[in-house]
Amino acid sequence: MHELAAIRPPTGADPPLRERIVTRLRDTRPSTSPDDWRIAGVPPAQMQRLRAHFPAQPVPAAVLVPIVDRPAGLTMLLTERASTLRNHAGQVSFPGGRIEPADPSPAAAALREAREEIGLDAGHVHLLGYLPDHLIVSGFRVTPVVAFVDPDPPLHIDTREVRGTFEVPLEFVFDTRNHRASVRRIGGEDVKVYDIPYGPNRIWGATAGMLITLYRLVSGGPDG
Repeated sequence: MHELAAIRPPTGADPPLRERIVTRLRDTRPSTSPDDWRIAGVPPAQMQRLRAHFPAQPVPAAVLVPIVDRPAGLTMLLTERASTLRNHAGQVSFPGGRIEPADPSPAAAALREAREEIGLDAGHVHLLGYLPDHLIVSGFRVTPVVAFVDPDPPLHIDTREVRGTFEVPLEFVFDTRNHRASVRRIGGEDVKVYDIPYGPNRIWGATAGMLITLYRLVSGGPDG
């Protein structure tokens, strides 16, 4: 695992996008105050009202948000969860899970889970920073740990947890024309959220919410 100082110069990917990601995530830290937490995909104006409908003491978890640093352009590495899992079966997701007592930090938990789920070795991961913690309906408070990942690292999928992996060009994720609005009912209130369809895959729920948060942060908009 390489910290921010060890990140390589641009390698042919769009330098402005790459540099914006590095700049906006530099010196970020995991959220410690509930006032900083996000509800995945929910606009900032509604977050405080809806907070009461989520657990007061959510289970701490972490995910790795792995941006593959390809010379032809940055991509986002995503997983499709196994259909037999109890939580979020079959959904498109980031590698991750609950933070265990032995994990010294959210980043350590995200790296451990990525190694267990898809065999991603920490030596191929270059940590960048953190998005605000996101609350999800299954009762977890998730710390998104954003990192660059070397192109084509050896992966070993644990099929008990993950059906497979795929990549989406980051420019596709950040193009608002690809954000499909829908309405979700939370606590008796209508909430506009976004899905990101890509080929046969539909990115939605907490994963889409975190991607929207990353887009807003990098683009300079409200990071809700």
